[in-house]
Amino acid sequence: MDPSRPRRRVSRAERERQILDAAVAVFGERGYQAASMDVVAERVGVTKPVLYAHFGSKEGLLLACIARARAELLEVTTAAAASAHGPEEMLRRGTLAFFEYLERREPAWTLLYSESTVAGEALEGIRAQQTDFIAALLAAQAPDAEPQRLAGWAQVIVGACERLALWRGSERTVTSEQATGYLMDLVWTGLSAVGSTPAQSSR
Repeated sequence: MDPSRPRRRVSRAERERQILDAAVAVFGERGYQAASMDVVAERVGVTKPVLYAHFGSKEGLLLACIARARAELLEVTTAAAASAHGPEEMLRRGTLAFFEYLERREPAWTLLYSESTVAGEALEGIRAQQTDFIAALLAAQAPDAEPQRLAGWAQVIVGACERLALWRGSERTVTSEQATGYLMDLVWTGLSAVGSTPAQSSR
């Protein structure tokens, strides 16, 4: 860059996006503990005080990264389900969108789980968000099921998706479509059996 040329002014929202992009990359490469605010600032091309002015601390920066991932994840899964016709397709498309998002944003996903001691509460927030989302989809298939049963099914599905995502991290040959198919093979078999009759309360 020519130092004689004036720098273009960057809006606060754009600067925060640049910082979060850099932070996710640095945290993903080095891990939260080994990453430094100096390196993040250097990636963005700003001074370290700018990072503190926006996010307060390194932990604040990490939590902001997670909050953005949470919002993005809900957006893509909701949009995918909204474009579907029927409960099965809604669940399938929502699940596929989940895996595809994690594939596109792998550094952010790795960050969530490698830094779970720092981001545990934020990670639980993402789980709760996805559980509520899945429970709403399941209600379309089993409208007579009580809310607690729907929540329990949703917990099972979200947990299975997490395990499949972690497995895909070690088995690089498993595609998003295959992972979605594996989940639906089991989940929809059970849901299709209860969809036409009222669910009975557990005793």
